[in-house]
Amino acid sequence: MTPSYGSAEALLTHHLGSHPIVGVRPHVVERTARQMIAQFPGDVLYAVKCNDADPVLDALWKGGIRHFDTASIGEVRQIRRRFPGAVCHFMHPVKSPEAIAEAYFEHGVRSFVLDHEEELAKIVQVTNRAKDLDLFVRLAVPGEGAVLTLTGKFGCDVEEAPALVRACRAFARSVGITFHVGSQCLDPMAFHRAIALCGQVVAEAGAVDMLDVGGGFPGRYRGDEPGFDLFVATIKAALHQYGLAGTPLQCEPGRALVADGASVFARVELRRGASLYLNDGVYGNLAELKWIGPQFPLRAIRVGGRHGDAPLIPYDLFGPTCDSIDSMPGPHLLPADMDEGDWIEVGQMGAYSNALKTRFNGFETGGVVFLHDDAFDRIRLEASLARRGDAFAYAQAA
Repeated sequence: MTPSYGSAEALLTHHLGSHPIVGVRPHVVERTARQMIAQFPGDVLYAVKCNDADPVLDALWKGGIRHFDTASIGEVRQIRRRFPGAVCHFMHPVKSPEAIAEAYFEHGVRSFVLDHEEELAKIVQVTNRAKDLDLFVRLAVPGEGAVLTLTGKFGCDVEEAPALVRACRAFARSVGITFHVGSQCLDPMAFHRAIALCGQVVAEAGAVDMLDVGGGFPGRYRGDEPGFDLFVATIKAALHQYGLAGTPLQCEPGRALVADGASVFARVELRRGASLYLNDGVYGNLAELKWIGPQFPLRAIRVGGRHGDAPLIPYDLFGPTCDSIDSMPGPHLLPADMDEGDWIEVGQMGAYSNALKTRFNGFETGGVVFLHDDAFDRIRLEASLARRGDAFAYAQAA
């Protein structure tokens, strides 16, 4: 049974181990799922790759998620075992014949993505020219506005897409278009520009049965990122502008669904000036601190009776492995008196944290516990700092 605690402080008071910990807040994940389902005018698919931990998946299911963006046969198996009534969509544009066959014949998957005529031929052949396929053509779109662009690997050009859409119609019961604007997209107009390209394809190839607007909706790490409601409003406006109003929709959020739903707890093993060496890092649960950068809310949690209200100063963070890549450059703002044995809570780490962890260099990456307090996010951090009188210093340093 997964250990459960009323708060982060209670967790660290009782935690006797030296390994990092992922604290999942299922009620937060469930609440976010309900809100996003209510706001989006179509099916909401959870991108399983973002966090495939069973407690997270269970919370999403409880929150009403019934469709899943599964990008590998392993994810299809996992979702099918845990939720027999779920709908799996095989959203990876390049799949092995074995994966297609198992997904279709053993797990009932009917929705497949492709971006090349050879992938279409593979799907048709492996499924024995099935008449119940739902095929989506992935369109290449610009990556402007995303912190992590996804251009170059997947997607067909807008000039090639109409022919591929028409080719799909010869075999599928329904044909759609999909795209992905990039991870942690901060510009709602990126979806407007992508839908404009979809409109061009439809103008040449004819109407499609479905439009999948992908993922990329941001976690609100700094607090000033556009909300999901603004993205939805932009998508609706673009659909009307480019003649796609009334087309059934689906989206594939990952980060926006689960980011608020977990924290990572890492212990300081050594302080060297303004550098803190932690028991977790890039090869563990904290890869996003390198790839997204120092945007996440952090706080120190002291155990053993030591307290203090030292001012905040910027630190660089380093993970436990012997690899110099295992670094998370700052400024990460934490109290000036940080020392060995202190714990750091990194908030809003529900996305791409434990899902990316490895055992590289032999280091353990810890377990999962349940927390029943509210999400540790930017608002909660700033409220805590205001009580300490650090709000101005924090805002200036950030």
